Amino acid sequence: MKKYYRLISRMLFAIGLGLMFISSQSFAQSTSVSGTIKDTESGDPIPGVNVVVKGTSNGTVTDVDGNYTISVDKDAVLVYSFVGYATQEVTVGSQTTINLSMEMDISQLGEVVVIGYGEIKKDDATGSVLAIGKDDFNPGAVGSPQELLLGKAAGVVITSAGGAAGAGQTIRIRGGSSLRANNDPLIVIDGIPLESAGISGMANPLSTINPNDIETFTVLKDASATAIYGSRASNGVIIITTKQGSKDGKMLVSYNGNVQVGVANKKLEVFSGDEYRNLVQDRVDNYGFDAAALNGLGTANTDWQNEIYRNAISTDHNVALSGAIKSTPFRVSVGYTSQDGILKE
Repeated sequence: MKKYYRLISRMLFAIGLGLMFISSQSFAQSTSVSGTIKDTESGDPIPGVNVVVKGTSNGTVTDVDGNYTISVDKDAVLVYSFVGYATQEVTVGSQTTINLSMEMDISQLGEVVVIGYGEIKKDDATGSVLAIGKDDFNPGAVGSPQELLLGKAAGVVITSAGGAAGAGQTIRIRGGSSLRANNDPLIVIDGIPLESAGISGMANPLSTINPNDIETFTVLKDASATAIYGSRASNGVIIITTKQGSKDGKMLVSYNGNVQVGVANKKLEVFSGDEYRNLVQDRVDNYGFDAAALNGLGTANTDWQNEIYRNAISTDHNVALSGAIKSTPFRVSVGYTSQDGILKE
């Protein structure tokens, strides 16, 4: 009986030693990782970033200064995630300090729309709102901001007042609402409403804005816009947000230029001078026309369409300087546009 108890005691002692050995090995493989999470552009710390060991529920969040500390295994993979930022994964390895810079996730930022009293997520907008960013603009050379929107917004119809260069354009959101009153939508540029009458003597009021300076368009289509801007918004609102400088203090200089050639797409098929004279001669010989009809036709074969049309060369140049002075961003741009028509002057 005593031998039996001794055997049991030895087995328990061996099991205890094994557990202690396993625990010491596990403890030896764990390490404490700490670091700071900052914004790539501004360099400011980001509080509330989720730091989780991939495939587990072990995690923590950064404090108000962007700092965190977590105990993980050396072969663990840390996942850093935060709303509006791109998720990143880092293998711990032998590292004990992991500082990270997180970049804005453009796909998530695209879901934010600008309305009259701030910015909200597109899914949270209760009215009919359409946001169009610079990546969705019509490519190629454009002469006015309206051309960036052509065919991009359902229910928004843009009609040119004429074929002349710089001609005004009519914008209608969901059609006209009045037979006698003004049907133009309200244009708001960086929070400042633009009167529909525009500037005296200017065919296109929006031509005062360089298309290269526009960041986004937000179209408010329904009557809920009147709660923000009043009766002026009864025909809808187009909110234009211009580009801004970066807060990280980096000085950036950008240039954008293009050259385009305009030609007459199709000419009318008409008789040449000889063909028309032959036609008149046939009428004189066979249908009794007065022979005096031939006296004023002359002998020339002038193609008058070639005389009035030309190849129109247009150029557009834009130079922008952006950056920040301390924490105040700035952006300055200079644009030059020369747009010719296909009709000779």
